[in-house]
Parts: sequence; C-alpha cells; structure tokens
Amino acid sequence: MTTTTRPSTRSAARRAAAVALAVLAPLAIWAVAVPVAGLDLTATPIGGTATPVGALAVVAGALCAGLSGWALLAVLERRATRPRRTWTVIALAVLGLSLATPLAGATGPSLLVLLSMHLAVGAVLITLL
Repeated sequence: MTTTTRPSTRSAARRAAAVALAVLAPLAIWAVAVPVAGLDLTATPIGGTATPVGALAVVAGALCAGLSGWALLAVLERRATRPRRTWTVIALAVLGLSLATPLAGATGPSLLVLLSMHLAVGAVLITLL
C-alpha cells in the first residue's frame, strides 16, 4: 500500500514566499536598470523583433517560472523516487535554456541586466523552492 501525503500548510507558505521572492528579485534589478539608471532594456526573442522589457513582463515571466517550478516539484514529490534531485536537475536545465534568448538577442548592458534577472529567478527558485 502506498500513501500520499499532502504538503503541510507551512511548506505551502514557504513555497509561496519563494515564488514571491523570485518575482521581486528580477523586478528589483529591472527597477535599478531601467527607471533609475535609464537603460533602454529590450529583448529580442529568437527569430523575433526587439521589444521593450517592462515591469509587467518581468513579473509575468518570473511568476510563470515560479508557479511552474512549484507545480513540477509537487508532481515529482508524489511520483519520483528522488524528487528534490530530479527537480534540481530539471530546474538547472531550464535555467540554462532560458539564458539562450538573452545571449542570442541582447548586447552590452542589456545583456548583463537580462542575464542577471534570469539568474536571480533561477537562484531563488532552485535554493528556496
């Protein structure tokens, strides 16, 4: 017989805080780079055209990554033998893939800011989720 345990309320609150922090970290970087330093931050998706990166895009991207990571971890905790290790490997692979877009379509200060934001989200989620 197998038993399935639900994450405790404390665990859910901790994970929600991790997602919130994963949203705030790149938003803080964006706030320093764009409104304070006056950087014209644009991103060019692979095969796309350059588009400005606003606060809403930063929040939406980080929130999507955080909630997706949380969902994947929840599934792995119910199904995988070593859920944390499996999740960490997948999260590192996704982080590596996410760096392809800034590396392919940004230069100079914009590249540094975009890479910093991606790495901030990844670091928070991988260590705290």
